[in-house]
Amino acid sequence: MSNDTNNNVLFSQYYAQWIDVYKKGAIREATMAKYLMTQRWVEKLVPELRVSELTRTAYQQLLNDYAREHERQTTLDFHHQLKGAILDAVDEGMIERDPTRKAIIKGKTPKAKKIKYLNQFELHTLIADLDIKEEPNWDWFILLVAKTGMRFSEALAITPADFDFGRQTLSISKTWDYKGEGGFLPTKNKSSVRKIQIDWQIVVKFSELTKTLPQDQPVFVGESKVYNSTVNDVLTRHCRRCGISEISIHGLRHTHASLLLFAGVSIASVARRLGHASMTTTQKTYLHIIQELENKDVDLVMRTLSGL
Repeated sequence: MSNDTNNNVLFSQYYAQWIDVYKKGAIREATMAKYLMTQRWVEKLVPELRVSELTRTAYQQLLNDYAREHERQTTLDFHHQLKGAILDAVDEGMIERDPTRKAIIKGKTPKAKKIKYLNQFELHTLIADLDIKEEPNWDWFILLVAKTGMRFSEALAITPADFDFGRQTLSISKTWDYKGEGGFLPTKNKSSVRKIQIDWQIVVKFSELTKTLPQDQPVFVGESKVYNSTVNDVLTRHCRRCGISEISIHGLRHTHASLLLFAGVSIASVARRLGHASMTTTQKTYLHIIQELENKDVDLVMRTLSGL
């Protein structure tokens, strides 16, 4: 770009071009969708703002306007997605100084979020109500997610070849593009590629189920498109029939993790089993459970010390 063009280009146009050049084809579709959403917000909030006019004050005002309708964490994500493009504009000489420096992140007070999960009795009741037939169905799928804590897209991508029944392990190395045209996709992050232990009940049931299925084809995906809502509807019907809390498929993942934590499994082990990028993610997600366990630990410490 010439200097004259640099002075006149709209920030929204520059950001759209930056996404196309640096992000297109380099990131997952789900991540790309977030960048495109950020682009739409830039077009909405600062349609006339030029790159050359992007001062610290102008940038802070953009963040403030966005924060009026979003929680702080969402605003922080918005800031991070803009910052890469802005720093490149600084490197290119389109902006003299980094306007994102010392940016203050604001946001709406987050709503109280309660993770919906089943207790051990409810999960036993649910599993007992599943209709496990000779052919794969969504009840088989619900059983597998409950026993492994896999993400929805990971469970859809499971093939018979992923099972090692002799070693009682399941390899998770891909996801299924259920939101797009179908087909295998990479996992959410590198930590999501993992091998987890499976219990003997899963070994017995799935070794029988998968022995006649194509080894490299997904167990649960046929010719028709798969929708998350379809499986959630099946799970909801089971919950209602059993008279237990109604949860989603993702709630089964939370159920799996919470039961392991309450059973005394370490946060590090639960994080690896879930495929979290770090233990911090696990700690944030299950903070209420960890705090409850810490309270029990305090009681145990006091009982131990008082007995000395």
